[in-house]
Amino acid sequence: MTMLPQEFIRRKRNGDRLEASDIARFVRGLSDGSISEGQVAAFAMAIWFSGMSRDETVALTLAMRDSGETLDWSSVSRPIVDKHSTGGVGDNVSLMLAPIVAACGLAVPMISGRGLGHTGGTLDKLESIPGYDIQPSAGLFRKTVDEVGCAIIGQTANLAPADKRLYAIRDVTATVDSVPLITASILSKKLAAGLQSLVLDVKVGNGSFMSDAGEAEVLARSLVDVANGAGVRTSALLTDMNEPLADAAGNALEIWNCLAFLKGDKRGTRLETVVMAFAAEMLVAAGAAVDPTAGEALARATLENGAAIERFARMVHALGGPADFVDRPGQYLAAAPVILPVKAENDGYLLSCRTRDLGMAVIALGGGRTHPNDQIDHRVGFADLKPLGTRIAEGEPIAFVHAADANAAERARQDILSAYEVVDTQPEPCSPILSRIT
Repeated sequence: MTMLPQEFIRRKRNGDRLEASDIARFVRGLSDGSISEGQVAAFAMAIWFSGMSRDETVALTLAMRDSGETLDWSSVSRPIVDKHSTGGVGDNVSLMLAPIVAACGLAVPMISGRGLGHTGGTLDKLESIPGYDIQPSAGLFRKTVDEVGCAIIGQTANLAPADKRLYAIRDVTATVDSVPLITASILSKKLAAGLQSLVLDVKVGNGSFMSDAGEAEVLARSLVDVANGAGVRTSALLTDMNEPLADAAGNALEIWNCLAFLKGDKRGTRLETVVMAFAAEMLVAAGAAVDPTAGEALARATLENGAAIERFARMVHALGGPADFVDRPGQYLAAAPVILPVKAENDGYLLSCRTRDLGMAVIALGGGRTHPNDQIDHRVGFADLKPLGTRIAEGEPIAFVHAADANAAERARQDILSAYEVVDTQPEPCSPILSRIT
């Protein structure tokens, strides 16, 4: 019997469990427009208040996955893997991780997004590279993954289209922060990409969307349980976002940071700890390493022998970027006309950082969007950010602002100084890897 949309919504509003077949019918109506915008909004609000069981969330995720194209990688002999981050400041992990694990024999069809709120977007960073095509044809995408081992692109119009409509309505109805809806939104796109295994980076701290560790763990558990329930081997790491992860924040500056990392110049950093942990996790999940120790050793070897940066160079060129980009990045990455040191105003140790404020300061420089159609200035941002716990002397730079003009640089300088707390006693170090969820 066909169920009326309003009856379906009423049942969820009242806390009843929905059948998978009814959820699938509702999502079909969401996709073809037969369900009105008001009904979609009411459905989202009913979920926000009443929640969903694991089985309901799996059904919603699969229905949204099946609302459009699903990718088939059966012709690729390597394991199909991916990673997703909930977003942070200076989080350029994907740029290094994809070529590292590709060099270890995995295939990474990574579908990434633009900046959201105060967080930077992988696609915006890659668009700093002249010619790089974030929306290649399906044939070029497949060819690049097959021949190079990795391709980082944007979501296609045919991938989980139901999610696009639902997300747009959630965005204006105060229902974005629903764990079942976040879970279905993230995983419907990842599952449509035809993955065999997935690793999730759930950020925790003042620079993430989840500042509370308990809330982040609830989200991570939901993502892992639903993805595994949908047949994709999945785990999650909770990672610290109480300071920028890389020592740079801003699009072209994070590409420079990526190249330095792939050349082996970021040893001993928090960024290295996170990248290596995720590489090991992906390799173990794909069966390419017996345990995390072996996985990390395999990943490190690709940095030392140059295989990882070679994969990055090939990916860039395959997707339209310069063939010699890795060898001559200064010829292609535009530089900001103003570079201003941010000098410490007194001696001490960097104790804490209002990381979200730094992300918003990058946007104020023009490095992000306040409206969807805003043009990004890829040149601007912060570089050489000192990590928390660093001993600094008065007058020593704790960062450098890259800006389009002197006035913007001065405002950003003040933003950075106000974001950091300096104390006399050295703080205890904090590991960037907080816990693992399986």
